[in-house]
Amino acid sequence: MKKHWYDYLWILSLTYLILGFFNILFAWLGLLCFFIPLIISIVKGTKGYCNRYCGRGQLFSLLGGRFGLSRRKDIPKWMKNKWFRYGFLIFFFIMFFQMLWNTFLVFSGTRKLSQVVTLLWTFKLPWNWAYHGTLFHPGTAQFAFGFYSVMLTSTILGFITMFLYKPRSWCVYCPMGTMTQLICRAKNNSRTC
Repeated sequence: MKKHWYDYLWILSLTYLILGFFNILFAWLGLLCFFIPLIISIVKGTKGYCNRYCGRGQLFSLLGGRFGLSRRKDIPKWMKNKWFRYGFLIFFFIMFFQMLWNTFLVFSGTRKLSQVVTLLWTFKLPWNWAYHGTLFHPGTAQFAFGFYSVMLTSTILGFITMFLYKPRSWCVYCPMGTMTQLICRAKNNSRTC
């Protein structure tokens, strides 16, 4: 099977996680993974990003498939259920808006910069080695810490479901996938996306 340039986008996902470990401001690059899927689904009315360009899904396929780190079991039916997927999307949005609120508080001077990465929305890990001050406002770094927390948390969830089930099980309930599916269905007035 012929390889295409987009078959190597998993390298960008891995690079993103590594760069954010050493310099938190690289977390801003993660916004590309937020906006590109939405733009593709709005413009083309497809889930082209999820099916072809998602580096995280490719990383899970590589690790779970080629390297055999997956049990290759079917994901439970309740995780495929639309209520779970929509509920997880809503929960993810709540956490995302909480992160934006914390960023706003730092920008407004109400709160000081918190140099932590929060895993699974619960565990606060000191991450002060990744930020040493810049020309930018501390709110810029606060957003980066929060966004990297979201990206790292979703990657960890993806790794867990990759290991327990099939390699791309995360894709079943990924908030971006759910959003692009909703956009695709609305744009095409169908349930086929």
